[in-house]
Amino acid sequence: MREILRVQKLGKNHGGYHGETIDIRAVLRAVKTAAQQHGWISEVFYEQAGFKWFALHRPPPAVRPPPSALRLYISAGIHGDEPAGPLATLKLIQENHWPENVEIFLLPCLNPAGFTLNRRENANGIDLNRDYRNPSAAETCAHRAWLERQPLFDLYLCLHEDWEAHGFYLYEQNPDDKVSLAEKIIAAAVKVCPVDLSENIEGRPAHGGIIRPVLNPPARPDWPEALYLICHKSRLGYTLEAPSDFPLATRVNALVVAVNAAMNL
Repeated sequence: MREILRVQKLGKNHGGYHGETIDIRAVLRAVKTAAQQHGWISEVFYEQAGFKWFALHRPPPAVRPPPSALRLYISAGIHGDEPAGPLATLKLIQENHWPENVEIFLLPCLNPAGFTLNRRENANGIDLNRDYRNPSAAETCAHRAWLERQPLFDLYLCLHEDWEAHGFYLYEQNPDDKVSLAEKIIAAAVKVCPVDLSENIEGRPAHGGIIRPVLNPPARPDWPEALYLICHKSRLGYTLEAPSDFPLATRVNALVVAVNAAMNL
């Protein structure tokens, strides 16, 4: 706990994100290099303005995986002012500490153009994370088409940041009341980053850094990626929110340990 107490908010974010930025092209080059070194399969599913949207696949072992094998989906970088997500995917691939029985589908950046502008939306001003029910952005259409070609996932993890957050927190979508991973993820994250213990986060009740929203997809016109996933691709998932007003390294580490905690069931 002494290490956690020394991590302080930077006080940079007033009315939006004003923290560190990243060279997304360099980050994605590093992701590709690390993925190739560790035997991942790469697939480009969309191209625009010099960017290639790509998905990485870590296949299951050559031998038949055990019955407890997990098919995991990870995405990051859907908002261009949230640099910790793509950096966390890079660190996860470089460290290569994946459990042997996990098959992984990983998308390191869903909005690279947004990072060149350091803004939440894409180059056309569309918030991609509100565009998954009736998509208008070409990026969302391409991503949905890619998702439709993939198998069902046992678990999804969407890596995000929140510039207003007082600490790390998460959203859980678990409509079938499966065994929850939320408390386990929070317990891992708090070792490297403070947790937001507010009773209300983003207008929703929260407890111990965990938000369990009431799901009513038909009533919501502007689906985020996570809502599309829970309706069509998985029945358990987490949106992980690192606090953007803390140092970038702290946010990256929080997302990395959260992903590792979720994988190691």
